[in-house]
Amino acid sequence: MILALTIAIILGTILGAILYGRRQQKAAQSMTEWAVGGRRFGVFIFWFLNAGEIYTTFAVLGISGYAWAFGAPAYLAFTSVSLAATVGYLLMPRIWAAGKKGDLVTQADFFADHYRAPWLGIVVGLAGIAALIVYVQIQIVALSLIVRLTLGEQVGTVPAAIIAAGSMLLFVYFAGLRSAAFAAAVKDILMLVIVIGLCLTVADRVGASSLIDVYRLAQDSYPGIGHLPGLQPDAGLSTTWLMTAALNVALGTWVLPHMFQLCYSSGTLSTIRRNAIWQPLYSLSYFFIILLGFAALLAGTQPLGGDPNAVLIEFVAETYPSWAVGLFAGTACLLALVPGSVLLLTAGSIFSRNVAAPLFPAMGERTSLFVSRGAMIVSAAISVYLTLGGSESLVEIGLSAYAAIGMLAPGVFLAFLWPRAHAGGVFAGIVAGYIALLLPAAQKFWNGYFPEWDHGLLAMAVGFIVTIAVCLVWTPARTAPQPASA
Repeated sequence: MILALTIAIILGTILGAILYGRRQQKAAQSMTEWAVGGRRFGVFIFWFLNAGEIYTTFAVLGISGYAWAFGAPAYLAFTSVSLAATVGYLLMPRIWAAGKKGDLVTQADFFADHYRAPWLGIVVGLAGIAALIVYVQIQIVALSLIVRLTLGEQVGTVPAAIIAAGSMLLFVYFAGLRSAAFAAAVKDILMLVIVIGLCLTVADRVGASSLIDVYRLAQDSYPGIGHLPGLQPDAGLSTTWLMTAALNVALGTWVLPHMFQLCYSSGTLSTIRRNAIWQPLYSLSYFFIILLGFAALLAGTQPLGGDPNAVLIEFVAETYPSWAVGLFAGTACLLALVPGSVLLLTAGSIFSRNVAAPLFPAMGERTSLFVSRGAMIVSAAISVYLTLGGSESLVEIGLSAYAAIGMLAPGVFLAFLWPRAHAGGVFAGIVAGYIALLLPAAQKFWNGYFPEWDHGLLAMAVGFIVTIAVCLVWTPARTAPQPASA
Protein backbone atom coordinates (compact mmCIF):
# COMPACT_ATOMS: atom_id res chain seq x y z
CA MET A 1 0.00 0.00 0.00
CA ILE A 2 2.75 2.47 1.01
CA LEU A 3 4.88 1.71 -2.05
CA ALA A 4 1.92 1.76 -4.44
CA LEU A 5 0.61 5.13 -3.27
CA THR A 6 4.08 6.67 -3.25
CA ILE A 7 4.84 5.54 -6.79
CA ALA A 8 1.40 6.62 -8.03
CA ILE A 9 1.83 10.16 -6.66
CA ILE A 10 5.35 10.53 -8.03
CA LEU A 11 4.73 9.05 -11.48
CA GLY A 12 1.42 10.88 -11.85
CA THR A 13 3.06 14.20 -11.03
CA ILE A 14 6.06 13.56 -13.27
CA LEU A 15 3.83 12.63 -16.20
CA GLY A 16 1.57 15.65 -15.67
CA ALA A 17 4.58 17.95 -15.28
CA ILE A 18 6.22 16.76 -18.49
CA LEU A 19 2.99 17.00 -20.48
CA TYR A 20 2.28 20.47 -19.12
CA GLY A 21 5.81 21.65 -19.77
CA ARG A 22 5.90 20.35 -23.34
CA ARG A 23 2.56 21.74 -24.47
CA GLN A 24 4.46 24.36 -26.43
CA GLN A 25 6.84 22.74 -28.88
CA LYS A 26 9.51 25.35 -28.39
CA ALA A 27 9.75 24.61 -24.64
CA ALA A 28 12.63 22.23 -25.19
CA GLN A 29 14.31 24.26 -27.94
CA SER A 30 14.80 27.72 -26.44
CA MET A 31 16.99 28.46 -23.41
CA THR A 32 14.60 31.23 -22.34
CA GLU A 33 11.64 28.84 -22.49
CA TRP A 34 13.51 26.01 -20.79
CA ALA A 35 15.16 28.03 -17.99
CA VAL A 36 12.66 30.82 -17.18
CA GLY A 37 9.38 29.62 -18.71
CA GLY A 38 9.39 32.24 -21.44
CA ARG A 39 8.90 34.99 -18.81
CA ARG A 40 5.14 34.45 -18.91
CA PHE A 41 4.13 32.91 -15.58
CA GLY A 42 0.94 34.37 -14.11
CA VAL A 43 -0.11 34.86 -10.49
CA PHE A 44 -1.26 31.27 -9.87
CA ILE A 45 1.75 29.40 -11.24
CA PHE A 46 4.24 31.97 -9.98
CA TRP A 47 2.75 31.71 -6.49
CA PHE A 48 3.31 27.96 -6.25
CA LEU A 49 6.71 28.07 -7.91
CA ASN A 50 8.13 31.02 -5.94
CA ALA A 51 6.27 31.22 -2.64
CA GLY A 52 5.99 27.45 -2.77
CA GLU A 53 9.76 27.27 -2.27
CA ILE A 54 8.85 27.62 1.41
CA TYR A 55 7.34 24.13 1.34
CA THR A 56 10.42 21.97 0.86
CA THR A 57 12.00 19.13 2.82
CA PHE A 58 14.00 21.83 4.64
CA ALA A 59 10.70 23.20 5.94
CA VAL A 60 8.71 20.06 6.66
CA LEU A 61 11.26 17.37 7.53
CA GLY A 62 14.08 19.70 8.61
CA ILE A 63 12.14 22.06 10.87
CA SER A 64 10.05 19.29 12.47
CA GLY A 65 13.28 17.40 13.19
CA TYR A 66 14.88 20.54 14.57
CA ALA A 67 11.88 21.02 16.88
CA TRP A 68 12.23 17.41 18.04
CA ALA A 69 15.95 17.77 18.70
CA PHE A 70 16.25 21.36 19.96
CA GLY A 71 12.77 22.79 20.57
CA ALA A 72 12.44 26.58 20.33
CA PRO A 73 15.36 27.13 17.88
CA ALA A 74 12.99 25.77 15.22
CA TYR A 75 11.22 29.15 15.47
CA LEU A 76 13.91 30.28 13.03
CA ALA A 77 11.42 29.28 10.34
CA PHE A 78 8.83 31.88 11.40
CA THR A 79 11.24 34.79 11.55
CA SER A 80 13.31 34.05 8.46
CA VAL A 81 10.35 33.55 6.12
CA SER A 82 8.65 36.79 7.16
CA LEU A 83 11.86 38.79 6.90
CA ALA A 84 12.63 37.26 3.51
CA ALA A 85 9.21 38.31 2.20
CA THR A 86 9.89 41.89 3.30
CA VAL A 87 13.23 41.93 1.52
CA GLY A 88 11.64 40.27 -1.51
CA TYR A 89 8.96 42.94 -1.84
CA LEU A 90 11.70 45.54 -2.30
CA LEU A 91 14.21 43.48 -4.26
CA MET A 92 12.19 41.14 -6.51
CA PRO A 93 10.69 43.87 -8.75
CA ARG A 94 14.17 45.25 -9.41
CA ILE A 95 15.55 41.82 -10.28
CA TRP A 96 12.59 41.22 -12.61
CA ALA A 97 12.98 44.60 -14.31
CA ALA A 98 16.71 44.05 -14.85
CA GLY A 99 16.05 40.61 -16.29
CA LYS A 100 13.37 41.86 -18.68
CA LYS A 101 15.45 44.82 -19.84
CA GLY A 102 18.63 42.84 -20.41
CA ASP A 103 17.00 39.56 -21.54
CA LEU A 104 18.78 37.83 -18.65
CA VAL A 105 18.38 34.15 -17.81
CA THR A 106 20.69 33.55 -14.85
CA GLN A 107 21.94 35.41 -11.81
CA ALA A 108 25.45 35.46 -13.26
CA ASP A 109 23.96 37.17 -16.36
CA PHE A 110 22.89 39.98 -14.04
CA PHE A 111 26.38 40.46 -12.59
CA ALA A 112 28.03 40.32 -16.02
CA ASP A 113 25.50 42.71 -17.54
CA HIS A 114 25.19 45.25 -14.74
CA TYR A 115 28.90 45.50 -13.94
CA ARG A 116 29.89 45.12 -17.61
CA ALA A 117 32.32 42.37 -16.69
CA PRO A 118 31.85 38.91 -18.28
CA TRP A 119 34.68 37.60 -16.11
CA LEU A 120 32.66 38.50 -13.01
CA GLY A 121 29.80 36.48 -14.44
CA ILE A 122 32.09 33.44 -14.52
CA VAL A 123 33.19 33.98 -10.89
CA VAL A 124 29.62 34.48 -9.69
CA GLY A 125 28.43 31.53 -11.75
CA LEU A 126 30.92 29.15 -10.16
CA ALA A 127 30.12 30.44 -6.68
CA GLY A 128 26.40 30.06 -7.38
CA ILE A 129 26.78 26.50 -8.65
CA ALA A 130 28.73 25.55 -5.51
CA ALA A 131 25.98 26.91 -3.25
CA LEU A 132 23.27 25.21 -5.31
CA ILE A 133 25.02 21.85 -5.05
CA VAL A 134 25.02 22.17 -1.26
CA TYR A 135 21.32 23.05 -1.37
CA VAL A 136 20.54 20.08 -3.62
CA GLN A 137 22.15 17.93 -0.94
CA ILE A 138 19.23 18.77 1.37
CA GLN A 139 16.73 17.37 -1.09
CA ILE A 140 18.74 14.23 -1.80
CA VAL A 141 19.20 13.50 1.92
CA ALA A 142 15.45 13.79 2.51
CA LEU A 143 14.42 11.88 -0.60
CA SER A 144 16.87 9.08 0.25
CA LEU A 145 15.16 8.67 3.62
CA ILE A 146 11.75 8.38 1.95
CA VAL A 147 13.06 5.92 -0.64
CA ARG A 148 14.32 3.70 2.17
CA LEU A 149 10.99 4.02 3.99
CA THR A 150 9.02 2.85 0.96
CA LEU A 151 11.45 0.24 -0.43
CA GLY A 152 12.79 -0.98 2.90
CA GLU A 153 15.93 -0.54 4.97
CA GLN A 154 17.65 -3.16 2.82
CA VAL A 155 18.06 -0.47 0.17
CA GLY A 156 21.51 0.97 0.71
CA THR A 157 22.35 4.63 1.11
CA VAL A 158 24.08 4.81 -2.28
CA PRO A 159 21.21 3.36 -4.36
CA ALA A 160 18.69 5.51 -2.46
CA ALA A 161 20.68 8.69 -3.19
CA ILE A 162 21.08 7.76 -6.87
CA ILE A 163 17.35 7.09 -7.21
CA ALA A 164 16.66 10.46 -5.56
CA ALA A 165 18.97 12.38 -7.90
CA GLY A 166 17.68 10.59 -11.00
CA SER A 167 14.07 11.40 -10.10
CA MET A 168 14.92 15.10 -9.76
CA LEU A 169 16.52 15.17 -13.19
CA LEU A 170 13.39 13.67 -14.77
CA PHE A 171 11.27 16.66 -13.74
CA VAL A 172 13.09 19.30 -15.73
CA TYR A 173 15.46 17.52 -18.11
CA PHE A 174 13.11 17.74 -21.08
CA ALA A 175 10.63 20.55 -20.43
CA GLY A 176 12.48 22.83 -18.02
CA LEU A 177 10.92 25.26 -15.55
CA ARG A 178 7.36 24.83 -16.81
CA SER A 179 7.25 21.22 -15.66
CA ALA A 180 8.61 22.21 -12.24
CA ALA A 181 5.90 24.89 -11.96
CA PHE A 182 3.15 22.30 -12.49
CA ALA A 183 4.70 19.92 -9.96
CA ALA A 184 5.09 22.76 -7.44
CA ALA A 185 1.35 23.37 -7.48
CA VAL A 186 0.60 19.67 -6.98
CA LYS A 187 3.01 19.23 -4.08
CA ASP A 188 1.91 22.39 -2.26
CA ILE A 189 -1.77 21.48 -2.39
CA LEU A 190 -1.10 17.90 -1.30
CA MET A 191 1.21 18.97 1.52
CA LEU A 192 -1.26 21.49 2.89
CA VAL A 193 -3.95 18.83 2.99
CA ILE A 194 -1.67 16.29 4.66
CA VAL A 195 -0.23 18.69 7.26
CA ILE A 196 -3.74 19.79 8.21
CA GLY A 197 -4.89 16.17 8.33
CA LEU A 198 -1.99 15.13 10.56
CA CYS A 199 -2.52 18.03 12.92
CA LEU A 200 -6.25 17.37 13.27
CA THR A 201 -5.50 13.84 14.45
CA VAL A 202 -2.14 14.14 16.17
CA ALA A 203 -3.47 15.18 19.60
CA ASP A 204 -5.24 11.82 20.09
CA ARG A 205 -2.07 9.93 19.22
CA VAL A 206 0.03 11.58 21.94
CA GLY A 207 -2.62 11.75 24.68
CA ALA A 208 -3.45 15.45 24.32
CA SER A 209 -6.88 17.04 24.26
CA SER A 210 -6.14 19.63 21.55
CA LEU A 211 -3.39 21.10 19.39
CA ILE A 212 -2.55 23.68 22.05
CA ASP A 213 -2.45 20.90 24.62
CA VAL A 214 0.33 19.25 22.63
CA TYR A 215 2.47 22.32 23.31
CA ARG A 216 1.51 22.24 27.00
CA LEU A 217 2.41 18.56 27.35
CA ALA A 218 5.71 19.15 25.57
CA GLN A 219 6.57 22.01 27.94
CA ASP A 220 5.61 19.95 31.00
CA SER A 221 7.54 16.90 29.83
CA TYR A 222 10.57 18.79 28.52
CA PRO A 223 11.01 22.06 30.46
CA GLY A 224 12.63 24.73 28.32
CA ILE A 225 11.48 23.31 25.00
CA GLY A 226 9.29 26.33 24.25
CA HIS A 227 11.84 29.11 24.75
CA LEU A 228 15.42 29.76 23.71
CA PRO A 229 17.98 28.25 23.91
CA GLY A 230 15.76 25.17 23.86
CA LEU A 231 16.51 21.59 24.85
CA GLN A 232 20.28 21.80 24.33
CA PRO A 233 21.60 25.02 25.90
CA ASP A 234 25.19 24.04 25.09
CA ALA A 235 24.43 24.06 21.36
CA GLY A 236 24.65 27.85 21.26
CA LEU A 237 21.20 28.30 19.72
CA SER A 238 20.42 31.44 21.68
CA THR A 239 18.40 34.55 20.93
CA THR A 240 21.51 36.05 19.33
CA TRP A 241 21.86 33.04 17.07
CA LEU A 242 18.18 33.19 16.10
CA MET A 243 18.28 36.88 15.16
CA THR A 244 21.52 36.69 13.19
CA ALA A 245 20.65 33.42 11.45
CA ALA A 246 17.19 34.70 10.50
CA LEU A 247 18.67 37.91 9.07
CA ASN A 248 21.27 35.95 7.11
CA VAL A 249 18.59 33.68 5.63
CA ALA A 250 16.36 36.67 4.79
CA LEU A 251 19.15 38.51 2.97
CA GLY A 252 20.44 35.36 1.32
CA THR A 253 17.10 34.05 0.06
CA TRP A 254 16.93 36.41 -2.91
CA VAL A 255 20.63 36.01 -3.62
CA LEU A 256 20.26 32.29 -4.29
CA PRO A 257 20.70 31.81 -8.06
CA HIS A 258 17.46 29.87 -8.56
CA MET A 259 15.44 32.67 -6.94
CA PHE A 260 16.80 35.05 -9.58
CA GLN A 261 15.54 32.77 -12.34
CA LEU A 262 12.17 32.42 -10.65
CA CYS A 263 11.90 36.23 -10.54
CA TYR A 264 12.71 36.40 -14.26
CA SER A 265 9.90 33.93 -15.01
CA SER A 266 7.11 36.27 -13.85
CA GLY A 267 4.94 37.72 -16.59
CA THR A 268 4.24 41.08 -14.92
CA LEU A 269 5.45 43.32 -12.13
CA SER A 270 2.12 43.07 -10.30
CA THR A 271 2.53 39.30 -10.12
CA ILE A 272 5.83 39.81 -8.32
CA ARG A 273 4.41 42.24 -5.77
CA ARG A 274 1.24 40.27 -5.04
CA ASN A 275 3.36 37.24 -4.36
CA ALA A 276 5.56 39.12 -1.88
CA ILE A 277 2.56 40.58 -0.04
CA TRP A 278 0.82 37.26 0.58
CA GLN A 279 3.88 35.02 0.93
CA PRO A 280 4.25 35.51 4.73
CA LEU A 281 0.95 33.64 5.16
CA TYR A 282 2.83 30.48 4.27
CA SER A 283 4.97 30.91 7.37
CA LEU A 284 1.88 30.23 9.52
CA SER A 285 2.11 26.60 8.46
CA TYR A 286 5.26 26.28 10.54
CA PHE A 287 3.06 26.33 13.65
CA PHE A 288 1.75 22.92 12.59
CA ILE A 289 5.12 21.60 11.40
CA ILE A 290 6.80 22.45 14.72
CA LEU A 291 3.82 20.97 16.54
CA LEU A 292 4.38 17.67 14.69
CA GLY A 293 8.01 17.70 15.84
CA PHE A 294 6.89 18.17 19.46
CA ALA A 295 4.29 15.41 19.03
CA ALA A 296 6.98 13.02 17.78
CA LEU A 297 9.00 13.82 20.90
CA LEU A 298 6.00 13.10 23.15
CA ALA A 299 5.35 9.85 21.29
CA GLY A 300 8.90 8.70 22.00
CA THR A 301 9.86 8.50 18.34
CA GLN A 302 13.49 7.47 17.94
CA PRO A 303 14.66 7.32 14.33
CA LEU A 304 17.54 5.07 13.39
CA GLY A 305 20.79 6.59 14.62
CA GLY A 306 18.93 9.51 16.19
CA ASP A 307 18.73 11.20 12.77
CA PRO A 308 16.50 14.30 13.21
CA ASN A 309 15.87 14.40 9.46
CA ALA A 310 13.91 11.15 9.72
CA VAL A 311 11.81 12.06 12.78
CA LEU A 312 8.59 13.05 11.04
CA ILE A 313 8.83 10.14 8.59
CA GLU A 314 9.32 7.69 11.47
CA PHE A 315 6.54 9.25 13.55
CA VAL A 316 4.00 9.00 10.72
CA ALA A 317 5.08 5.43 9.92
CA GLU A 318 4.65 4.36 13.56
CA THR A 319 1.34 6.03 14.38
CA TYR A 320 -0.73 6.18 11.17
CA PRO A 321 -2.26 3.55 8.86
CA SER A 322 -0.40 2.44 5.77
CA TRP A 323 -2.56 4.44 3.35
CA ALA A 324 -1.79 7.65 5.26
CA VAL A 325 1.91 6.78 5.31
CA GLY A 326 1.80 6.23 1.54
CA LEU A 327 0.18 9.62 0.93
CA PHE A 328 2.68 11.32 3.19
CA ALA A 329 5.67 9.53 1.63
CA GLY A 330 4.57 10.35 -1.92
CA THR A 331 3.97 14.00 -1.09
CA ALA A 332 7.21 14.27 0.87
CA CYS A 333 8.99 12.97 -2.22
CA LEU A 334 7.55 15.89 -4.17
CA LEU A 335 8.84 18.28 -1.48
CA ALA A 336 12.34 17.15 -2.43
CA LEU A 337 11.85 16.53 -6.14
CA VAL A 338 10.40 19.89 -7.12
CA PRO A 339 12.90 22.29 -5.46
CA GLY A 340 15.74 19.88 -6.18
CA SER A 341 14.91 19.86 -9.88
CA VAL A 342 14.73 23.67 -9.98
CA LEU A 343 18.13 23.89 -8.28
CA LEU A 344 19.68 21.49 -10.78
CA LEU A 345 18.10 23.36 -13.70
CA THR A 346 19.57 26.60 -12.39
CA ALA A 347 23.03 25.06 -11.99
CA GLY A 348 22.88 23.75 -15.55
CA SER A 349 21.73 27.10 -16.94
CA ILE A 350 24.52 28.97 -15.16
CA PHE A 351 27.22 26.59 -16.34
CA SER A 352 26.05 26.76 -19.95
CA ARG A 353 25.55 30.53 -20.21
CA ASN A 354 28.16 31.90 -17.82
CA VAL A 355 31.00 29.37 -17.72
CA ALA A 356 30.95 27.47 -21.03
CA ALA A 357 29.61 30.22 -23.34
CA PRO A 358 32.38 32.77 -22.57
CA LEU A 359 34.96 30.08 -23.32
CA PHE A 360 33.17 28.90 -26.50
CA PRO A 361 31.39 31.97 -27.95
CA ALA A 362 30.28 30.13 -31.10
CA MET A 363 28.11 27.72 -29.11
CA GLY A 364 24.58 27.68 -30.54
CA GLU A 365 21.19 27.38 -28.82
CA ARG A 366 20.93 23.59 -29.20
CA THR A 367 24.47 23.06 -27.97
CA SER A 368 23.81 25.37 -25.03
CA LEU A 369 20.77 23.30 -24.02
CA PHE A 370 22.82 20.11 -24.35
CA VAL A 371 25.58 21.53 -22.14
CA SER A 372 23.00 22.72 -19.59
CA ARG A 373 21.48 19.27 -19.30
CA GLY A 374 24.90 17.67 -19.00
CA ALA A 375 25.86 20.11 -16.24
CA MET A 376 22.66 19.17 -14.41
CA ILE A 377 23.72 15.54 -14.36
CA VAL A 378 27.22 16.39 -13.11
CA SER A 379 25.81 18.68 -10.38
CA ALA A 380 23.46 15.92 -9.25
CA ALA A 381 26.35 13.44 -9.11
CA ILE A 382 28.43 15.81 -6.94
CA SER A 383 25.46 16.34 -4.61
CA VAL A 384 25.06 12.56 -4.25
CA TYR A 385 28.75 12.28 -3.35
CA LEU A 386 28.42 14.99 -0.69
CA THR A 387 25.30 13.31 0.69
CA LEU A 388 27.10 10.03 1.25
CA GLY A 389 29.78 11.65 3.39
CA GLY A 390 27.57 13.89 5.55
CA SER A 391 25.41 13.45 8.65
CA GLU A 392 24.18 17.00 9.33
CA SER A 393 20.58 17.97 9.90
CA LEU A 394 18.70 19.50 6.98
CA VAL A 395 18.58 22.84 8.80
CA GLU A 396 22.36 22.86 9.30
CA ILE A 397 22.94 22.04 5.62
CA GLY A 398 20.51 24.79 4.65
CA LEU A 399 22.27 27.37 6.80
CA SER A 400 25.57 26.33 5.18
CA ALA A 401 24.07 26.98 1.74
CA TYR A 402 22.83 30.42 2.80
CA ALA A 403 26.23 31.22 4.27
CA ALA A 404 27.95 30.19 1.03
CA ILE A 405 25.72 32.29 -1.22
CA GLY A 406 25.77 35.30 1.13
CA MET A 407 29.09 36.40 -0.35
CA LEU A 408 27.21 37.49 -3.48
CA ALA A 409 24.81 39.69 -1.49
CA PRO A 410 26.96 42.86 -1.63
CA GLY A 411 27.05 42.73 -5.42
CA VAL A 412 23.27 42.30 -5.61
CA PHE A 413 22.14 44.91 -3.11
CA LEU A 414 24.74 47.54 -4.02
CA ALA A 415 23.77 47.21 -7.69
CA PHE A 416 20.43 48.80 -6.81
CA LEU A 417 21.57 51.09 -4.00
CA TRP A 418 24.97 52.51 -4.94
CA PRO A 419 25.93 53.46 -8.52
CA ARG A 420 29.60 53.68 -7.55
CA ALA A 421 29.91 49.91 -6.97
CA HIS A 422 32.00 48.20 -9.65
CA ALA A 423 33.18 44.74 -10.64
CA GLY A 424 36.59 44.99 -8.96
CA GLY A 425 35.08 45.97 -5.62
CA VAL A 426 32.44 43.23 -5.84
CA PHE A 427 35.09 40.62 -6.60
CA ALA A 428 37.22 41.80 -3.67
CA GLY A 429 34.17 41.53 -1.41
CA ILE A 430 33.45 37.99 -2.59
CA VAL A 431 37.02 36.87 -1.89
CA ALA A 432 37.09 38.58 1.52
CA GLY A 433 33.73 37.08 2.44
CA TYR A 434 34.80 33.53 1.67
CA ILE A 435 38.01 34.01 3.62
CA ALA A 436 36.00 35.26 6.60
CA LEU A 437 33.65 32.29 6.30
CA LEU A 438 36.04 29.42 5.63
CA LEU A 439 39.43 30.31 7.13
CA PRO A 440 39.88 28.42 10.44
CA ALA A 441 41.53 31.44 12.03
CA ALA A 442 38.53 33.59 11.10
CA GLN A 443 36.11 31.07 12.59
CA LYS A 444 38.12 31.06 15.80
CA PHE A 445 37.98 34.88 15.86
CA TRP A 446 34.19 34.93 15.41
CA ASN A 447 33.71 32.36 18.15
CA GLY A 448 35.86 34.40 20.51
CA TYR A 449 34.51 37.89 19.88
CA PHE A 450 31.02 37.22 18.47
CA PRO A 451 29.87 34.08 20.28
CA GLU A 452 26.63 32.54 19.01
CA TRP A 453 26.47 34.90 16.02
CA ASP A 454 25.71 33.28 12.68
CA HIS A 455 29.04 33.07 10.84
CA GLY A 456 27.37 33.52 7.47
CA LEU A 457 26.03 36.94 8.45
CA LEU A 458 29.43 38.02 9.80
CA ALA A 459 31.16 36.93 6.60
CA MET A 460 28.54 38.76 4.54
CA ALA A 461 29.21 41.92 6.58
CA VAL A 462 32.93 41.59 5.84
CA GLY A 463 32.09 41.31 2.15
CA PHE A 464 30.01 44.49 2.27
CA ILE A 465 32.74 46.44 4.09
CA VAL A 466 35.50 45.33 1.70
CA THR A 467 33.35 45.96 -1.40
CA ILE A 468 32.48 49.50 -0.29
CA ALA A 469 36.05 50.26 0.77
CA VAL A 470 37.54 49.12 -2.55
CA CYS A 471 34.93 51.02 -4.55
CA LEU A 472 35.65 54.19 -2.53
CA VAL A 473 39.41 54.15 -3.02
CA TRP A 474 39.54 52.79 -6.58
CA THR A 475 37.37 53.59 -9.59
CA PRO A 476 38.70 51.78 -12.66
CA ALA A 477 38.34 53.44 -16.04
CA ARG A 478 35.72 52.34 -18.58
CA THR A 479 34.06 49.84 -16.24
CA ALA A 480 31.38 52.00 -14.64
CA PRO A 481 28.27 49.85 -14.21
CA GLN A 482 25.06 50.77 -15.95
CA PRO A 483 22.20 52.07 -13.75
CA ALA A 484 20.15 49.25 -12.23
CA SER A 485 16.46 49.15 -13.03
CA ALA A 486 14.26 50.62 -10.36
